[in-house]
Amino acid sequence: MNKTIYLDHAATTAARPEVVEAMLPYFTENFGNPSSVYDMGAKNKTAITRARETIAASLGTAAENIYFTAGGTEADNWALIATAEAYADKGNHIITSKIEHHAVLHTCQYLEKRGFEVTYVDVDEQGIIKLDQLKAAIKPTTILISVMYANNEIGTIQPVEEIGQIAKEHGILFHTDAVQAYCQLPINVDALNIDMLSASGHKLNGPKGIGFLYVRKGVKIRSYIHGGAQERKRRAGTENVPGIIGLAKAVEIAQATMKERTEHELKLRELMISRIYKEIPYVRLNGDHKRRLPNNVNFSFQFIEGESLLIMLDMAGICASSGSACTSGSLDPSHVLLAIGLPHEIAHGSLRLTLGEENTEEEINYVVDRTKAIVERLRAMSPLYEDFIKKSR
Repeated sequence: MNKTIYLDHAATTAARPEVVEAMLPYFTENFGNPSSVYDMGAKNKTAITRARETIAASLGTAAENIYFTAGGTEADNWALIATAEAYADKGNHIITSKIEHHAVLHTCQYLEKRGFEVTYVDVDEQGIIKLDQLKAAIKPTTILISVMYANNEIGTIQPVEEIGQIAKEHGILFHTDAVQAYCQLPINVDALNIDMLSASGHKLNGPKGIGFLYVRKGVKIRSYIHGGAQERKRRAGTENVPGIIGLAKAVEIAQATMKERTEHELKLRELMISRIYKEIPYVRLNGDHKRRLPNNVNFSFQFIEGESLLIMLDMAGICASSGSACTSGSLDPSHVLLAIGLPHEIAHGSLRLTLGEENTEEEINYVVDRTKAIVERLRAMSPLYEDFIKKSR
C-alpha cells in the first residue's frame, strides 16, 4: 500500500479543513485583542463567547463554567494544584489512580513534595479502578478525587458515574481527565456529578495548543496564571482566539458526527482485534474488550520488543505507538501496563493502534497483515521464542 496509514489518533489528530477555514480570519482580518474596547476587539470577544457556549452545550452545562487553557496538561495541572491550594484549610488528601496520564501523576508528585498526601488506587487486570479501594481510601481530610474518564493507552472506560456519586456522597470534589473521551463518548457533567473536567483540542481534529477546563459553579478554584483579567480573572493572558474558534468548530462537528463516526471506528476495531487474535499466537488484548474507547486497540506480543515492531511498521508506512506520546522517548515499560499486572518483558512488547474516521477496512487488513509478518520475523530472531517453542514440544 503506497500511502501512510495513520493509526495514532490518541496522540494527535489532523485539524479538519473546516476547522482551519474557521480559524484563518482570526489570524489576519479579525486579529483584534478581545480585551480591547474598540469594535475589532469586541467582535472577537463575542466570537469567544459563542465558542464557549458551543463547548458548554456539549457537556450540558453553562458557558460561564468553561475556561480556556493551552491544552489538557494545563487543565489537569490547574484542576489539581489550584484545588489543593484553595481547599488546604479543609484537608490535604487527594485520591487518584495508578494509570492516570502523567499530567495528573506528575502533578500529584509535585503536590506531595509540598506536603499534600496522595493515595494511588489500584486497578484490576482490565484497567478498571477498584471502587472498594477508592471508598476505603477516603479520609476526613480528602478534598479531591481525580480519575480519568478513559485511559489513553489501553482505552478502558472508568466507572465515572459511580465515582462521581461516591465523591458527592462524601462532599469531595471530583475531577476527570477526559482528554481521550471527550467527543468520543456522550458526557453530561451534571448527570455524572463531575466538578471539573479537562479536554484538549488536538485529540478531536481541532488545533494544538488549545483546551479547556470545566469548573462547576461554586467550586472554589483559584487562578492558575496571573497577570490579567482574562477568563473571568482566573487565567491571565491574551486569549488564543484562532485556537478557541477552531476548538469550538471541531467540537461542533465531532458532536454532530459522534454516532456515525464511533460506529465506524468500532467496526474497524473489532475487525482488527478479531484478526490479530485468530492469526497471531501469544498475544494479549490490554484493557477491557467492551468497556473501552471505540477507536482503541492495545495488544502485547510476547517474545518481541515493541520498539522494533514500531520501527518496522513505520518502514511499512504505518504510524502507531507503544503507549502515551508523552513518554515515547522512555525505555521504561508503560506504567499503565505494569499497573494491570503485566510483567516487564510482556509490557515491553506492546502496540497501541488508535483509529480515526478516515481509516478504512482495507487499511486495517493491510496493517494486520504487516503486523503478523513483522511479529513472525522478530520472533524468528528471538532466542527466547526459540527456547519457548522447544520446551513446548
